[in-house]
Amino acid sequence: MGFLSGVMNKLGLSEAEANSGELTESRISQWLKDRIAKDLAIPSTEIDPSRTFESYGLDSLMALELAGDLEKLMERRLSPALLFEHPSIDALSLHLANELASGEASAAQEAAQ
Repeated sequence: MGFLSGVMNKLGLSEAEANSGELTESRISQWLKDRIAKDLAIPSTEIDPSRTFESYGLDSLMALELAGDLEKLMERRLSPALLFEHPSIDALSLHLANELASGEASAAQEAAQ
């Protein structure tokens, strides 16, 4: 297994998903559910995306680790405070998807000029 395959596997992405480049709100939400479920050793189906991260026992160290993995997934720097500013999977995935969409729109505008 190569380095890139290992990173994709760690992030829960297949090669096809990683190559698609599309990080939608739904995909980010599912990644967060899977990641938290893995940390808690429970099925991801038991994760309620509307519950707060705090209700799942997320502490500051876990927030830093999760933010670091999200940075790899999204390929951009993220503040660990995001998990406290957007305290649920639903809120965070919506924020990140909107951030990605606005970044893509800005890049498209720059390319058109």
